[in-house]
Amino acid sequence: MSSNLEAKKLVVADIVEKLKNAESMVVCSYSGLTVEQVTALRKQCRENDVHYCVLKNRLVLRALKELNIEGIDNLLEGPNAFVFGEKDVTAAPKILSSFIEKNKLTSLEIKGGLLGTEPMDVATIKNLAATPSREELLATMVGCLVSPVSALVSVLEQIAEKKEAA
Repeated sequence: MSSNLEAKKLVVADIVEKLKNAESMVVCSYSGLTVEQVTALRKQCRENDVHYCVLKNRLVLRALKELNIEGIDNLLEGPNAFVFGEKDVTAAPKILSSFIEKNKLTSLEIKGGLLGTEPMDVATIKNLAATPSREELLATMVGCLVSPVSALVSVLEQIAEKKEAA
């Protein structure tokens, strides 16, 4: 076998691993981005445990077929970047959406993606981007649980102060 074929098999195996570990994957067209913009986006992705990579569509198709994932073949045309969010379903959509909005980009376009192994459209990705992250939801829940307890402690302290004053 040629070394080129072996290298492609290794890349496909790497893509398969990324797909298996990803909570979500977003496909975006990136043509027209400057080097500085791509560097800034990559940096933001790294800081949030999200993987941004440019891959050959043919190799992604092979990885998808290996995992029996269907429904996004139509997205794999032209130059694409793939953004894999491993720890949080909302991470990749949030980073891309905020980066596009913050920089007012028309050259970075979200095309679709995967939620686990299910295809998702642009509207779903935008909804995920607007959803609070897991950490934000947990913090809100803890706040809701602690609030009544804090109020009870405050009332008990006031009762104790009144009894001491009497």
